[in-house]
Amino acid sequence: MKKERKTARQILSGNPRDVISVGPGDAVLTALRLMADKDVTTVLVLHDGSLVGILSQRDYARKVELAGRNAAETKVDEIMTTQVIYVPPEHTCEQCLVLMHTKRIRHLPVIDSGQVIGVLSNSDVLEELIQEDEQFISILERDMLYLTIDTGGAY
Repeated sequence: MKKERKTARQILSGNPRDVISVGPGDAVLTALRLMADKDVTTVLVLHDGSLVGILSQRDYARKVELAGRNAAETKVDEIMTTQVIYVPPEHTCEQCLVLMHTKRIRHLPVIDSGQVIGVLSNSDVLEELIQEDEQFISILERDMLYLTIDTGGAY
């Protein structure tokens, strides 16, 4: 019995959310306010609809606060991460988790035909894997019970 893992697209469709983004020329303070309003720790940086970076609260803490800069005067493109790791919508949940773990990232944009269709967080992926494993275990337990009943003995 082979377990089918959901794809990134299926995970996103089961938990639809808006893509939260800022522009590269926006002030870091604008991005921080958006993060606070939306209760998120990361925003995508889009330019003309294309992903050009990602900005996290960690980027702000390290590259603005600790550097003695001012969030109102610092532009997003001065501190954003430009080497954004992303996946196509066909990537499986397991593939996403492995990539997030090996690259030590917590957010994974999903891009289809050059457009961001959503962002997976590590908790989204882990919750999905746990649910899938719990369902698989339930099926195995049920099958074992039927085997025991059908054969009249222990397994």
